[in-house]
Amino acid sequence: MPIRPIGVIICSLALAGGPASAEDWPEFRGPTGQGLYFGKNLPVQWSTTSNAAWVVDIPGLGWSSPIVLRGRVYLTTATPIPGTKDHTLQALCLDAATGRRLWLTDVFRQDGAKAPRIHSKNSHASPTPLTDGKRLFVHFGHQGTAGLDLDGKILWTNNDHRYAPVHGNGGSPILVDDKLVFSCDGRDQQFIVALVVATGKLLWKTDRRSNADRKFSFSTPLLIQADGRRQIISPASDAVIAYHPDDGRELWRAAYEGYSVVPRPVFGHGMVFLSTGYDVPKVLAIRTDGTGDVTQTHIVWTLQKGAPHTPSPLLVDTELYLVSDAGLVSCLDARSGKIHWQERAGGRAYSASPLYAEGKIYLQSEEGLTTVLKAGTTFERLAESSVGERTYASLAVADGAIFLRTETKLYRLERQ
Repeated sequence: MPIRPIGVIICSLALAGGPASAEDWPEFRGPTGQGLYFGKNLPVQWSTTSNAAWVVDIPGLGWSSPIVLRGRVYLTTATPIPGTKDHTLQALCLDAATGRRLWLTDVFRQDGAKAPRIHSKNSHASPTPLTDGKRLFVHFGHQGTAGLDLDGKILWTNNDHRYAPVHGNGGSPILVDDKLVFSCDGRDQQFIVALVVATGKLLWKTDRRSNADRKFSFSTPLLIQADGRRQIISPASDAVIAYHPDDGRELWRAAYEGYSVVPRPVFGHGMVFLSTGYDVPKVLAIRTDGTGDVTQTHIVWTLQKGAPHTPSPLLVDTELYLVSDAGLVSCLDARSGKIHWQERAGGRAYSASPLYAEGKIYLQSEEGLTTVLKAGTTFERLAESSVGERTYASLAVADGAIFLRTETKLYRLERQ
């Protein structure tokens, strides 16, 4: 199924000017930030031994997704310090071809006596790292952010942006030109910030102006270009807000009811598509050409049945794919919201975001079961594979291989 251009998604790596190949996977959900892989020959089925080029143990626990740059895989993790309640928050690098560990860097020490409790499905290292092709950026939410060189040397750290999280950290940063942008939506404060990538210094900070009863959320922003202007689309509790990348000023907002928003939005056909979080999620399609409060004027359609709390949507050409946390998969016409089909995937629960590659949709369950579907307006299940271990991380892909992170391991899966 070929993908036709549907809008302008700005690749943050290209904006930063770093050298990288089209096969790299430099941030959460890949080079477009929307879970689309344009390479070929990914495996469709595997096991812990079949089509597994290698599997390695990963220390500690982290639900950050892997990223891949020029033959290296980067991850974050949180490792308990023996005899204490503390954790070391770490970045690590593996050789993508062999799985050999190249380096492991201690970035922060978390004080276990002061650290807020996290949700049972969360970790202390859940935000996905990202790279501009020259540096690696790791983020641990309220516990701090750091820039490293690609050999693991810490260049800068910033833990100035403290807030009271609920359930721990979650959302990942994005790159915008020479800025690292991320949201901070805690119980007490809600804001979005931009740091200078070279130094970690604050460039701008914008208050969310939230009136939500429950103000905490965990979403990852998306940079788009639409109607002649660039916009940072950032969901929060009770509203999605578009910001100007240069100074963080608010461009428009659309209100909804929802909190603890996790999914990253997608963009196409002049609209952003997003899920509104707990308690009863809805998927909204919102035109991006507005100014100010566009709640009454720019929401094109709404879907409730099958809306995810956690997995991000997936836009392929004119079809929008969703997988709910309970495993209901939906295919909709993105322009109208018309449902083509809704079917059950394997597995009991879903947190990872779906992936598109070569006319196929990859869905990763929390039990480690991957279901592969044929992309299109007719439901067709192609394969199921299991690694038999819990996983919440989203898949990364590069050079014809899938990198799958479980609770204790990282797999390289490829056709053999």
